[in-house]
Amino acid sequence: MRNEDKRPDPDALLDMVQREEERERRGQLRIFLGMAPGVGKTYAMLEAARLKMAEGIEPLVGVVETHGRQDTEALLYGMAVLPKRPVAYRGHVLSEFDLNAVLARRPALVLVDELAHTNAPGSRHPKRWQDVEELLAHGQNVWTTLNVQHLESLNDIVAQITGVRVRETVPDAVLAKAQSVILVDLPPEDLRQRLKEGKVYLPRQAEWAGENFFRPGNLNALRELALRQTANRVNTEVLVYRKGHAIETTWPTAERILVCVGPSPSSATLVRAAKRMADSLHASWHALFIQQRPEGNPTARALANLHLAQELGAETHVLTGADVARLIVGFARQHNVTRIVIGKPLRRTMLDMFRGSPVDRLVRESGEIDIHVIKGQDSRRPASRNPGVVRKPRGKDLLAALGIVGACTGACFGMYPYFELANLIMVYLVGVMAASVWLSRPASLLTSFASVLAFDFCFVPPRFSFSVTDMAYLVTFAVMFLAALVVSSMASRIKAQADSAVQLERQASELSDFSRSLATTRGAGNLLRVAREHIARVFGCTAFTLLPNPEGKLANAFVSETEETLSDKDVGVAQWVFDNGRPAGLSTQTLAESDALYLPLPGTEAILGVMGLRPDDLATGEALELPDQRRLLEAVVHQTALALDVDRLEEKAKATLVEAEREKLRAALLSTVTHDFKTPLAAIAGSAESLLALGEATTATVRRSLEENIVAEASRLERLVDNLLRIAALESGSVAPDIKPIPIEEVVGSALTRLEGLLVGHEVRLDIPDDLPPIPMDEVLMEQVLINLLENAAKHTPPGTEIRVGAAVRGRQALVTVSDTGPGLPPGDPEKLFERFQRGDRASAAGYGLGLAICRAVVKAHGGTITADQTGGQTGAAFTITLPLHEHEQENHPHR
Repeated sequence: MRNEDKRPDPDALLDMVQREEERERRGQLRIFLGMAPGVGKTYAMLEAARLKMAEGIEPLVGVVETHGRQDTEALLYGMAVLPKRPVAYRGHVLSEFDLNAVLARRPALVLVDELAHTNAPGSRHPKRWQDVEELLAHGQNVWTTLNVQHLESLNDIVAQITGVRVRETVPDAVLAKAQSVILVDLPPEDLRQRLKEGKVYLPRQAEWAGENFFRPGNLNALRELALRQTANRVNTEVLVYRKGHAIETTWPTAERILVCVGPSPSSATLVRAAKRMADSLHASWHALFIQQRPEGNPTARALANLHLAQELGAETHVLTGADVARLIVGFARQHNVTRIVIGKPLRRTMLDMFRGSPVDRLVRESGEIDIHVIKGQDSRRPASRNPGVVRKPRGKDLLAALGIVGACTGACFGMYPYFELANLIMVYLVGVMAASVWLSRPASLLTSFASVLAFDFCFVPPRFSFSVTDMAYLVTFAVMFLAALVVSSMASRIKAQADSAVQLERQASELSDFSRSLATTRGAGNLLRVAREHIARVFGCTAFTLLPNPEGKLANAFVSETEETLSDKDVGVAQWVFDNGRPAGLSTQTLAESDALYLPLPGTEAILGVMGLRPDDLATGEALELPDQRRLLEAVVHQTALALDVDRLEEKAKATLVEAEREKLRAALLSTVTHDFKTPLAAIAGSAESLLALGEATTATVRRSLEENIVAEASRLERLVDNLLRIAALESGSVAPDIKPIPIEEVVGSALTRLEGLLVGHEVRLDIPDDLPPIPMDEVLMEQVLINLLENAAKHTPPGTEIRVGAAVRGRQALVTVSDTGPGLPPGDPEKLFERFQRGDRASAAGYGLGLAICRAVVKAHGGTITADQTGGQTGAAFTITLPLHEHEQENHPHR
């Protein structure tokens, strides 16, 4: 039957119908996808919109960011542009996309630029893509733009490539639901030229971007991601179409070659021929080995052929099953293979005469896939399964097979007086099935043959003789033997498939658990410990990791508890792997005499280290040679390297952020304190010049006044420098508080004593309970905080007003409050008062705006917080310090 005449899968057909219904119910989304800003996504969207205008469709420009580009702004001429919605935020007015206005106007098409944009606080949705989702749900057609780095699934990859963590992301489901995705592509050289010409960013911003995000390597990588995303989407649409229309044939959109290898020496010739064919067609290729017996590992010669294919660039696979032709065709269709290379059989067996050779069946079942049958080198002698190794007979399996036949015969003796002979045959078939499931293939065949003989000898008349009086029993024997063979073959095949499924499920589960463990672990030592434990559990190997020192030599090794030290030879092999970035040691072609396998840990910039695996036994070492095991092991190693690289990049990013904050702090200090330094210096210089100019002619009163002004301004300058040094030391972490339980009354009393002269005109009231426990703090630093708060209250409240100092315990926290009954806090956000050089109302402020900043730095170093607020229901300001209590202090006062 032709493929076109086959009926589609009902589930696939239903899925297609549901997709179509959803498309009719929702609006249509078109995404203009680009690799980076500046490739022309907005320009392409507006050009396409003008073509729609020519067709009579009037698009509405919901929001388009032209960034001052004149050619882009020119495309907006004649289009209906929706006014933006003003949003008030922290004293500023922001302009945002007006979602309600679009829903009210219901245009035929709306243009919404920058899909990943974050809306201003107070908007209906926090993200613009959520606005678009609501428009689509109301049946509105939307065109939008998106950069590939904003896709959620690519966030980590883009951060590794560019070193920039993109904060605005869009779920991949939004891209998947789009009716069409248009790739807007531009060569990296042209994009960098546009950047230099100022068509992407402003000049200073463009210079920074050109040296960082817009480097040629970054752009090439982002371009590849964009192309792959588009190609994957197209491929998904093709697969959905093929599934919905029941198309099973391979569509040769790209050449893929499959070569079938085995233990024969001629397989090496097939591998080389497939390599030449793949090179001539510029195609990817696979090497497949079919293991017909589920037990055991591939032979040494088969593994050698697979290794040869892998060295030549093939992706190697091992499958288990008896039906070779069907497995090959199934694998080829699964991987969209267009050509299969297989060896020509040199001899014909008796079984081939009945059901055909695997090559004949492969040609018949391959359909549209091309089959290349190549004659290999004839060795003129059968190849041994494993050179140099003589296979031992499976004595235990054969004895077990005879035991099963004996048990079945005993059961039949008990049933013979009461049942027909046909029922006894069923007992023997059950025994054959049991042997097929539990024993090897030869044992199951022996069970089939022995069952026929036992049935004939013990139960067929004349009994206890191999002679048969009724010739009809010969047909019974033949059918019984064939049925036993079929059951044995099917049971063996099902067992092999079950074993393969269990192995695949186990590998997937292990990789999933390993990924979760790495995702929740931080620190190189902890990551390597997780990797070692996983490898030891899954692969049965002792794992150890070597990382380089600053000179690039593998010096420090993270080894297991049972591993004492590594020999110089082992370190030499590991150093070669680190320098060359290729595996070496056991089961490789490089330094194969080593008893351990060494694999590199590749990072984004360089090799991070080397992981070594020493098998616990010989069988484990042989298992490491299997392609599937090697791929799983390499996946684990690469995941470990990726986790190490992410951890390294996070540490690097933190260090860079800290350095940037330090630079910002230095710049802020220099720009802000210039005037504050000049004022006292100018006063000192002016007074000193007046003294020199007047000389002896000045009166004693004038001279005294000028000298007092010099002393006062010098003291003022000293306090400014002292405060700057103190806050810089606190924020840099160079000053660590000496925290220990201190009674708060002592700290408050010391602060009041030092400010006795300043607080003369104020009434100070204390509200500190007698049973208040000691509070963990640095006595000197916290005294300075209270001095700053009390001084601040005294300066900003008129004489005669009251200043209160209180303390209390709430839960696991201690609260210390300094409040007053003065004019209260200045208008605006109270949090800004704790920023450097914030003086509230500068007209009346006499300080430098550093007192509250020092308070916050000290409290933060204690692990606490400080807040400012109006006193409840009255005028005045209240500053509340919250400090954590130790567990034992909280337990002593559970009632608080």
